[in-house]
Amino acid sequence: MQAPSDTMNATLAGVPELARLPGRDLVEVARYLIPLEANLVQGCLVASGVPAVLADAHLVQTDLLLAPALGGVRILVPQDHLQEAQAVLEAFARGEFALGEDADVGAAP
Repeated sequence: MQAPSDTMNATLAGVPELARLPGRDLVEVARYLIPLEANLVQGCLVASGVPAVLADAHLVQTDLLLAPALGGVRILVPQDHLQEAQAVLEAFARGEFALGEDADVGAAP
């Protein structure tokens, strides 16, 4: 059974209208109800070379009950990185950024 946040995140992710921000070349590529999930996806975008910023993350994090009313945390990327960002989001949805069961995340370099 899917968690309610997963259902809402899927709904929000399927509807971003690529809203342009006035005076900026940033466009919305995704929304998440849970700030931690938005941070995770932003990290994957940045690690893939796509400059991405979060909008409303702190506001949503102060009161998670407001997240649905505010529309969640938005992930914004520059217009010229839009196709790259969409490819990374698709890869994330396929699980390409997931760590395997045997991943050693505590080892020092």
